[in-house]
Amino acid sequence: MRQLVLLPILFVLLVSCSSDSASADPIEEQMYFPPSDGNVVWETKSIASLGWNQNAVQPLLDYLELKHSKSFIVLLNGRIVMENYFNGHTATSPWYWASAGKTLTSTVTGIAQQEGLLNLNDKVSDYLGPGWTSAPLAKENLITCKNLLSMNSGLDDTLGDEVSPANLQYVADSGTRWAYHNVYVKLQDVVASASGQTWSSYFNSKLRDRIGMTGTWNPNGGLSVYYSNSRSMARFGLLALNKGEWNTTQVVNEAYFNAATSTSQNINLGYGYLWWLNGKASYHLPQTQLQINGSIIPTAPNDMFMALGKNDQKIYVIPSKKMVIIRMGDAADNVNLALSDFDATLWQKIKALYE
Repeated sequence: MRQLVLLPILFVLLVSCSSDSASADPIEEQMYFPPSDGNVVWETKSIASLGWNQNAVQPLLDYLELKHSKSFIVLLNGRIVMENYFNGHTATSPWYWASAGKTLTSTVTGIAQQEGLLNLNDKVSDYLGPGWTSAPLAKENLITCKNLLSMNSGLDDTLGDEVSPANLQYVADSGTRWAYHNVYVKLQDVVASASGQTWSSYFNSKLRDRIGMTGTWNPNGGLSVYYSNSRSMARFGLLALNKGEWNTTQVVNEAYFNAATSTSQNINLGYGYLWWLNGKASYHLPQTQLQINGSIIPTAPNDMFMALGKNDQKIYVIPSKKMVIIRMGDAADNVNLALSDFDATLWQKIKALYE
């Protein structure tokens, strides 16, 4: 059963006398940020006021429900255009981000650097001490914080999810091999060590609470997985759209955010600092060393960058459209780590809304 959240329009549309005012360019509209004090008020924008295709809404919702979605949100200039819940999920239901939460770790690492607590170019062992891997010491000392952000640590990605020293084994020198690896989570230990706080405490005070998110980090083996409601994910997407700025406050500096959402190494062009990047000449998938030519999601805008997680958890950020799109749920098809064919079809249906 699909549940549709109907929100009141909480702002005044200034309509000109021109007969085509409804189709005026929404990109020029001022950016909106919802209150960060826990207030549930969030401004909305209707499909009709944008001149979008109302006939494309139901096919999109039907597809989302068919593909085991739990929630779907579209923001334009920060305002909610669509907010839908499916299959018993509600606006207050928590759900896991899976690897989409890697981008939270990326962002908080940037905050710790701007506070002078760490440097991305420092070796990880400066913060964790020697022996945090099973690599020879000389090889371990090559691995920097930036390598963990860029997924080119050179550690073996075939040994499963564990990030104990015994499971972090040398394959290649850092910087010479890209592999999607859970070793990134050691950045949370780096931040904790550098700040003298627990990871959760530092995250909550420096990021979560500043933009009005809710949610918690829950242990999962050696990993830490974030759970929140869908609007909290949308808040983080809005921060990303604005390059680390939240309502005139620069939560993480723009230079870092630009680097995080640009190609971070020369092997997987479609990967930044734990963000996936659309529109590049080639990319690599998790668990493969094969290079695939072309854009990750050819049906989506080329400037889009993405937080992607297991079982199709999605944050799509599209700067050229001033849009953020959230999808939470179970796997659309077969269980997958991050990318799936679901993205391409979903984007065909999303574009039908506004093209």
